[in-house]
Amino acid sequence: MAAIAALFGLLVIAFVSGQNVEITPIKAVRRIGDELIVLCKVPYQIDSCRMIVGTTSYRLIPGNQEGDVVYSGQGLTTGECGAHIKNIREDWNGNVTCVLPPQSSNIEVTGTMRLLVARAPGDPHLISPPQPQFKDEDIFSAQCVVPNGRPAAKILWFLDDEQLLEGVHQPVVTDEPGSDLQTVSQNITRTIRADDNNRMLACRAEHEALDQPREAKRQLIVHYPPKRLESGPITVFGLKLGAEGKLNVTVRSNPPPTAVWMVGDIRITAPHSTDNGAITALEPLHLGNGHYNVSLHLARITKEDVERTYYLQVFNDLGREEFTLRMSTMDEPAASTVNSALLLQLYGVELDTGAIVGIVVAVLVLLIAVFLGVFAFATDRWCFAGRGRELAKNSGESTPAGDVLIESGLPLSSPTSDTESAAGAGRSRLAALGARVRAVIPRAKDRVQATDAHDAESQSEEKKGVIYAELALGDQTSADKPPPPSTEYAEIVYTDQPGQKEVKE
Repeated sequence: MAAIAALFGLLVIAFVSGQNVEITPIKAVRRIGDELIVLCKVPYQIDSCRMIVGTTSYRLIPGNQEGDVVYSGQGLTTGECGAHIKNIREDWNGNVTCVLPPQSSNIEVTGTMRLLVARAPGDPHLISPPQPQFKDEDIFSAQCVVPNGRPAAKILWFLDDEQLLEGVHQPVVTDEPGSDLQTVSQNITRTIRADDNNRMLACRAEHEALDQPREAKRQLIVHYPPKRLESGPITVFGLKLGAEGKLNVTVRSNPPPTAVWMVGDIRITAPHSTDNGAITALEPLHLGNGHYNVSLHLARITKEDVERTYYLQVFNDLGREEFTLRMSTMDEPAASTVNSALLLQLYGVELDTGAIVGIVVAVLVLLIAVFLGVFAFATDRWCFAGRGRELAKNSGESTPAGDVLIESGLPLSSPTSDTESAAGAGRSRLAALGARVRAVIPRAKDRVQATDAHDAESQSEEKKGVIYAELALGDQTSADKPPPPSTEYAEIVYTDQPGQKEVKE
């Protein structure tokens, strides 16, 4: 029996020692004075609950809520050993361990979590190139370092109020020798743009122990050549003849630009005027953030001023930009999105976009109409469909419908009657009649060859000629008269008598 009891005890010890304690949370970061609840749980009843916080061991009893560390959970019978840690102190930074002994054994199982008592880091340092300004398209690199934090601080990059995500490298965390404090550093690489001029680059450090983030900043100064804000020629609308006028162009430039106007053969550098004071080039006016308003003032607008083209050169040490300007006495189109609409000067008349589109459409329609007319004429279609039939009639040739049967060109039937009487029997009779007439009356070239023989036969005997002709009835397309049932034919007999005038075909 003693052996059995010893074996049972060993099995219990092995079972208990092999149990894993479920502890929540595994890791926590709290500020000094904050609270934390740590819960340890096993799947069996426990005899007691102990919690080691910092260097102090606390025996926790359900129902006792006095002290800085008290019991938390649903009871020992459920296998829960929890601690409600109040008013966290600096010296509690480190491990928190729970100890859970079972009721039937002296073996204790433990679970451990990591408590980090937050400590504010030092001020961030921004390490950047020493030059005071940069150029457009330069590659800019900087590093932010936040020292001695517990845990390491979080670094964010901003350009004014815009958070930068592109070009941000992974942070690097290093442990301070002889302490649990950590230093974090992070690099950023960015291509400098003209829009970055005068913007503030900030390295921001966030930490659990800080009430507000800390920042290190540097203003970016970017130099770039003049840049235009709109493309193409510029038209200034709404000017009036005889009144004052002003041509305005807005450019971006850093450093400030120099403006030179070309008015005909006159070159005016701002701020100067012509000898008579009629035209004045004003000093470029800074509007802020690198924007400048470049203006040319005319004391009195004339017709020649409206017809003239103005040229403007804006330059600094890094480059130049050129502009072409025109004046217009018209109101600015409502659909204009920039400074001017599309204009066309044609013999002194200004046409807007709608007029130009209308002209182009009209020309295309005219070209299409001419093409269709040529196509119809060449292929005998549409309005030219009867042209081939009329040519056949005028030349005396027989058409497919048998409209002309003799070379005299006399029509034997109208197309309307043939169409209306298109029956099988009628078509057969018409074809037979045509064959008989062609057999009796020879063609012109046959008559020329047989002239001598025909004259000899005419002197020897009298012959009678028979001509069959198709009589075309009158137009009976009236609505109150039905169409004729068939085509009627007549046989004409004539006798060649002496003294009669010779009839020519």
